[in-house]
Amino acid sequence: MQAQAENYLSHLDRLIRRGRQLRDTLASDPASSSALDMARARALDPARARALDPARARALAATRLWQQDCATTINQLSGGSKAHWLARSYSEAFLMRSTAGRVVEEATLDEIVGRIVGVLDQAVASLSRMGDGGGVPASAEAAPRPRRFDFVHNLELRPVVEQAYSDSRRAFDQGRYGLALLTACGILEAIVTDALEHKGLGALAADGMPAGKIADWSFEARLAAAEAAGLIRGGYARLPPVARRYRDLAHVDGEPGPDGTVSERDARLAGQVLHVIMRDLDPGR
Repeated sequence: MQAQAENYLSHLDRLIRRGRQLRDTLASDPASSSALDMARARALDPARARALDPARARALAATRLWQQDCATTINQLSGGSKAHWLARSYSEAFLMRSTAGRVVEEATLDEIVGRIVGVLDQAVASLSRMGDGGGVPASAEAAPRPRRFDFVHNLELRPVVEQAYSDSRRAFDQGRYGLALLTACGILEAIVTDALEHKGLGALAADGMPAGKIADWSFEARLAAAEAAGLIRGGYARLPPVARRYRDLAHVDGEPGPDGTVSERDARLAGQVLHVIMRDLDPGR
């Protein structure tokens, strides 16, 4: 089951990356995102598609193939049941609702692609719980839970980092890469600090740790100390430079300041490193 979940997670990650690229491409060309072109793409009508210019036709063809791959994957994860929460979420991604709750018939293609990416993210969050007995819920009425941090020793910290994890993923999907990175790094520092404090300064002293209280150590010092103590491995070496100095980026409103430009790649790397460290701290996940 764990191996199967890992395979699905890798496949979902590829689908999500393709979806984000398609969304950005379509958003840059409003004509490619029209409802009419959406109908052409979904109808798989080659004759009508030929009426489009070559660039637009290629974008629609790529989107059509991506949607087919997504539909196949969602069907597999849902066990073929259209009543499953994941299958329902995928179907609802093709609808746009007004503020009054009424269904709006027309939705741009880039908006729909973004919504499908959101559904794939829900599948990732659910599959990531395989290690603690979760997985994609079999019940048609089940809903995805937040990522669990049961390995965190401080019980009061668990709900805080769980909520922060959801916030970080949401910020990334919204293109708020600075906030996504800040939040991911904050979670990373919190869970590493929790592990260090649980081991205790006495045990850490034997490994040549920095002087003073753990709370006074820098972000990088805590990561290095956790590695030296055998709590984590060297995966944090992939953190981009901007993530290592994330404490200096926070602005008064929680977003990075004027000098804290964060790229999509930076934010994605920070999230990936967070996942690696989480697995280090909870090997059974």
